Amino acid sequence: MEIIEYSMIELIDPTGILTGNRYEFRIYVKFDEEDELYNEKGTGIRVIYVVDGEVGKVASYHLFERSTEAMIDFDLDDEEIVQLGAFCEEQLEEE
Repeated sequence: MEIIEYSMIELIDPTGILTGNRYEFRIYVKFDEEDELYNEKGTGIRVIYVVDGEVGKVASYHLFERSTEAMIDFDLDDEEIVQLGAFCEEQLEEE
């Protein structure tokens, strides 16, 4: 999985119930043609990343087809989720 583009916005909790800061990342990735997630139209991953105190984590994610935004019902493996978390953390540190 190669990250080729992303966007990020901070999500605001209007109720104030949730602790920490939440960010929505739209990460566009490229998979090898042999990978079962390969899609010639491109694949995106919507990630909700939560930072509570000094701890950040991927709270949720879902994959989608880039051209139509249709959801792809598939789970990433643990290694790929760790890669997404590290990427999100890195981007927030650069802010």
